Amino acid sequence: MARKPTKRAEFVLFDVVYEDGSQRSNRKVPSELLGGLDGDAPARTFIVAQDREIAEKSGHAPIAIKSLRRVGAKEPRLPRRERLREDA
Repeated sequence: MARKPTKRAEFVLFDVVYEDGSQRSNRKVPSELLGGLDGDAPARTFIVAQDREIAEKSGHAPIAIKSLRRVGAKEPRLPRRERLREDA
């Protein structure tokens, strides 16, 4: 039996870690910005623009983003030789 087509998600959620060590979870990015040849790179520019707007309204300086990761995505695994170097 054929499955019913599912709705495409409107937003993709990201965990953001900032240079000062703070973290914001579940930052929404419109899914139509993602998925091309750039992958998740447009998400960073979208979140940076959001942060600038929030900082402008609050009167604080925006904080630089250290890392960005999709919610639920596995952490990238190091190649075997780099894992062996870390263990030594």
